[in-house]
Amino acid sequence: MASINASPTKNFFVDMLTRDIDLKDAILDLLDNCIDGIQRTTRGEEPSDMPYEGFWANIEVSETTFKIEDNCGGIPLDVAERYAFRMGKPKGIADDDDIFTIGTYGIGMKRAIFKMGRSAQVFSHTDDDAFKVIIQPDWLVSDDSWDLPVETIKRSEDEAGTSIEILELRSEAARQLGSDSFQSDLASEIEGLYSYILAKGFEIFVNGEAIEPRPIVLQWEGLNKLKNRETEAIAPYLYEATREDVEIKLAVGLRRKLPTHREVDRASERSRTKRDDAGWTIVCNDRVVVANDKSILTGWGESGIPRYHPQFISISGIVHFKSTDARQLPITTTKRGIDASSELYLYVKERMREGLRLFTSHTNKWKQVTKAQREQQGVASTPKKKRMKLETPAAMFEQVKAIEETPAAKSGSKSSQSSHKIWKSVKSDEFEVERRYIPNLPSPPEMAQSKRISFNKPLEEIQAIGEFLLDDPDCSPSAIGEACFQTILDQAMDEEY
Repeated sequence: MASINASPTKNFFVDMLTRDIDLKDAILDLLDNCIDGIQRTTRGEEPSDMPYEGFWANIEVSETTFKIEDNCGGIPLDVAERYAFRMGKPKGIADDDDIFTIGTYGIGMKRAIFKMGRSAQVFSHTDDDAFKVIIQPDWLVSDDSWDLPVETIKRSEDEAGTSIEILELRSEAARQLGSDSFQSDLASEIEGLYSYILAKGFEIFVNGEAIEPRPIVLQWEGLNKLKNRETEAIAPYLYEATREDVEIKLAVGLRRKLPTHREVDRASERSRTKRDDAGWTIVCNDRVVVANDKSILTGWGESGIPRYHPQFISISGIVHFKSTDARQLPITTTKRGIDASSELYLYVKERMREGLRLFTSHTNKWKQVTKAQREQQGVASTPKKKRMKLETPAAMFEQVKAIEETPAAKSGSKSSQSSHKIWKSVKSDEFEVERRYIPNLPSPPEMAQSKRISFNKPLEEIQAIGEFLLDDPDCSPSAIGEACFQTILDQAMDEEY
């Protein structure tokens, strides 16, 4: 029987792989491979607070070349021969089933190479072997063979690692890589997206300049106040859960003191600040996939939560998903975005909104204390800063865990009754563990008696205002009334400044 050729072309794969990925994201894919290499190298070692210490990656970019090299363990020769250079990971490959990667398709390195150039050379050496692979321009245009020549080489005395150099750059990639603004943006992107990993010891250099970590920290007044739910204290909303192979930790709170009216006005006048750490950051297996988001993606402006406004500049939150099965993580195929339709993410998003509601309400309450009233009563414009601390969410979770694991807490003695109140269990059939801590935030001083305002308006007008102020025509009339009152009150208070 006759047959026809239905095999794919390399040109098709190259175009499809690189069409929808940004050049910076392609470079970040290569950095992700470095992290995976570290985890393979340290596989089986005792857990550490600094698991990436001693490892580094160096990136060199110019209008003529791109190079990345690291000391992250290298690619074993058998891995290179079986699947590392294939267009996608074959079924049945389970080499990375016990490490915290975010790669699932096995295309990151190839996609980055093809995005930037037509020619590349890859050198790798492990503790046991070393090899090189050269990709020539004619290989990309020929469909005769998909095989790449691999040559075993003598292992050097340097640390085990990988070097990837792309020589024949595509014109668009060369233009971007040679741009000072692109190089600066790349360094800034790495600073934000790898803040977790940098803080845990990893070193990244871009054209010889070290990238410094930018950790996320939140205010709290220490564990002593957290133990007693009835005590008012500045502390974050905390949530942790485990479902199947995914661990989730969420924290949202105040990263700084509440802003003054003048700060809000200045922030409103600027369309975009150079450094703004407010909003939500989402982390998957230590990699930041969403940074400082203030949109409906992370709960702002939906289900009764107000849209982001500079008055909320103090509010910051972080969600960390962790799993050895990257397919369970709610990330997009580019690994630089969250899958907003993920069932797991939609569930966790409810907790994100719960935390946001707590702190947006807190901000609004303190904003209502006018300057004249503060001077009359002799109170501060924000809650007291006495014994205020700044901690990373990871450190907070560890300190809470340490209290629960004390002998007194385990015995259930009276002395431990306050500590178990830190967490409130959440009943769920799908989660093995699910609990949260809701802080009792300081209330502003009572300045005057309150009175109820009530009136009737046509339903279509109420819905129109709900859509305009809260992006929700079906929200409750009381929420709309409060939003209307707050808008006018803000204008009235601004006259005092």
